Amino acid sequence: MALMFPRLARNFVKAGYFPTDEATLERTLNALAPSDEPMCILDPCAGEGVAIAEAAHALGQERVTAYAVEYDQERANHARLLVDHCIHGDLMDTLIARQSFGLLWLNPPYGDLARDANGNMGYEGKGRARLEKLFYQKTLPLLQYDGILVFIVPSYVLDQELVGWLTRHFADLHIYRAVDTQFRQVVVFGRRVRQRELAGDDVKAIRARLLQVGQGELDAEELPPVWPSLPYIVPTALAEPEHFYRISLEPAQFADEVRRLQGLWPSFETHLGAAQQSLRPPARGLSHWHLALALAAGAISGVVRSRSGRTLAVKGDTHKGKTTATEYRERDDGSIAETRILTDKFVPIIRAWDLSPDSATLGRIITIH
Repeated sequence: MALMFPRLARNFVKAGYFPTDEATLERTLNALAPSDEPMCILDPCAGEGVAIAEAAHALGQERVTAYAVEYDQERANHARLLVDHCIHGDLMDTLIARQSFGLLWLNPPYGDLARDANGNMGYEGKGRARLEKLFYQKTLPLLQYDGILVFIVPSYVLDQELVGWLTRHFADLHIYRAVDTQFRQVVVFGRRVRQRELAGDDVKAIRARLLQVGQGELDAEELPPVWPSLPYIVPTALAEPEHFYRISLEPAQFADEVRRLQGLWPSFETHLGAAQQSLRPPARGLSHWHLALALAAGAISGVVRSRSGRTLAVKGDTHKGKTTATEYRERDDGSIAETRILTDKFVPIIRAWDLSPDSATLGRIITIH
């Protein structure tokens, strides 16, 4: 099967990026077969996007939705031309729906994990802290059950911890050596299952084989040109991923979003224009109740000028007071009962700062009840 998509040679090795060689990629795709319904596939370390795009083409472009994540800007830009959805960013800074993909193509960065300023590595394991293990931990929950894993890593990364994870999480495990031996890569195939579905003797045998390859005691066979076993069938997607986005925004992305959404500026007049218009006089004189509502709402405030030229800076307010009423009632025995009734009453108040130049109360605060 001939490959379809071009590569960017200048990005061959950069920032821990080791793309799958063409011969290994072509032979790996021979091991995969499509289901009859739509599929979702993911490459969380997509590089240029060639590998996942070739996988989508091999499985049937019309039935496959390809997703990708890439850290490098240049490679992400190229991947966007080849896949349906691509996130430019760190995989650890993404939110992706769990169990949403039938194929996980995982060729992670290679190397030891470095600690951050707080001494943390983000790694949840007891063995040697490696980038390959961190990316495995992050992406395993994204693969649906019966989904297919293609895991491309250096052979020496297969220690007891990683092999233990693989044999607990996957059945039908196979391991082959990559065609290009420059980076000592191996390709591990597996079908995700629940732990209770695994058979004990089979687990022990494949576990021993993986450990021997990882420790250099056994050389894995080269990936065959013709797949010798039953193919791995990529299962039908349960649903489109509910979440597939980056959590944080870079300044350039944020600027793009601001330009796209434009904030509230297009509806400025709708939200704020009314406050700039002159207020019309009411249709009738305000009652005390109307006046109290207007004061409580802050509608009566600002600088006002009378026809005589007097100028006041007014601020309306209202407070709740009580009125007392007393009722007297004669009881049957001739005594007098006194009843006091307290009623809430909203009292409007206007405080004004006299700004009239020739006023006798210039600069004073006037209270109007």
